[in-house]
Amino acid sequence: MNFLSPYRLLVLVGVAALAGIYLVVQRRRKVYAVKFTNIDLLDRVAPRKPGWRRHLPAALFLVALATLTVGFAQPTRETQVPRERATIILAIDTSLSMMADDVAPTRIDAAKSAAASFLDVLPPKINVGLVLFNGNAAVRVAPTTDRDAVRRGIESAELGERTAIGEAIFTSLEAISSVPADDENTAPPARIVLMSDGSNTYGRPNEEATQAAIDAAVPVSTIGFGTDEGTIADPSAPWVTVPVPVDRDSLETIATETDGTYFSAFTEGQLRDVYQDIGSSIGYTTEEVDASAWFIGGALILLLATSAFSMAWFSRLP
Repeated sequence: MNFLSPYRLLVLVGVAALAGIYLVVQRRRKVYAVKFTNIDLLDRVAPRKPGWRRHLPAALFLVALATLTVGFAQPTRETQVPRERATIILAIDTSLSMMADDVAPTRIDAAKSAAASFLDVLPPKINVGLVLFNGNAAVRVAPTTDRDAVRRGIESAELGERTAIGEAIFTSLEAISSVPADDENTAPPARIVLMSDGSNTYGRPNEEATQAAIDAAVPVSTIGFGTDEGTIADPSAPWVTVPVPVDRDSLETIATETDGTYFSAFTEGQLRDVYQDIGSSIGYTTEEVDASAWFIGGALILLLATSAFSMAWFSRLP
């Protein structure tokens, strides 16, 4: 917890001094009573002592003062605030290796389902675009707040030969550049979320695309999806089994160099969790907000309790 006016906490010294004075007064009062009172006679004629109840209102009052002092120092707390105008490009690999069934029912079906659920994590005002890539990359859905349009684009994905990861990044950057600037001519914050299960086999190299993302100040978060045991049938010779492991090192390098984050996912459930983490990190921003009202409200409740106990037990306000 932080404070906008921490120097005001010095008032707590006064509260502590008041508590000390109360203890001293109570001790002197007890000593005086013992010194000048006939204890035997007092036990027979005096009413039952209030005991701990006599000190509870005072204790609550002091706690209320301390709580008010904390509120007076303007405490703040961190809270997640939905980001507006942010743009996310979801780039999904649709190469033939996505036919592998090492992820049930297949990699592509699991990817479609998880990607669609990703849209539910994001605040409604964030723009989401969709890029599908195999041997080439294309903007299937331009950045929009229409989640249904993106879902339809995800569902329509079809597989093709080769994997052009570099082209996917370039195409995603072009889609981001199409989003208009605000009234102050400031481009919206943007990020690319690229999911792939293979290596770059076609088009411009990863290094060139990575440098373009760095120049545009657009982080690329990458997801390596699938297991190392995945296989598919060779399209030209179906009786031949072709291994399709994930090139995690290349994807991690892209994420690291562009200031993004790399994730590995081996099941649909893990892929959903990854998208959940990504959505929370880029869909919201953490801000410090004033929390004074909570402390002031708590202090008022304590003061009301103090008054209620004092009236009930001693028929007077403290």
